[in-house]
Amino acid sequence: MRRRLLLAGLAALPMAARAQSQAPLAFLQELYEPYKTQGFKGQPYWEAKRFFVADLAQAIERDFAEAKKRNEVPKLDGDPFINAQDWDIRAVNYAVTEMRSANRAAGAIAFDNIGTATLVAVFLVQTPQGWRIDDIVTRGSSLRALYDLR
Repeated sequence: MRRRLLLAGLAALPMAARAQSQAPLAFLQELYEPYKTQGFKGQPYWEAKRFFVADLAQAIERDFAEAKKRNEVPKLDGDPFINAQDWDIRAVNYAVTEMRSANRAAGAIAFDNIGTATLVAVFLVQTPQGWRIDDIVTRGSSLRALYDLR
């Protein structure tokens, strides 16, 4: 039994190392490229710890839990990555600026969604788990502002 656990742990090492050393561009591409696939149902943003820094992830998870208790719609009523509830995305363009000394990066993601040109700014922080989103800003809105985490 211990041998199986050890082997499972060793098999997970390359994945963990990749997540920690992954470039911000690769993180954003893994996040956005699936949206170009017909039938893709969206990233599971409600599994917030996979994508967001701790305080933002906690706010999202708390909002979802409270909304479920009240049988209401959560504050985050749409896919935050593309700022929409529906999509048909064919191409995605990226621009990324890294601030290595601060372990931060900013990405601009441009795409056409159902005939509407969309620009999303994603602010990233490198954590021990890899790159995580600190905020997503779209025309007139911010994920942090939605949860009063400015």
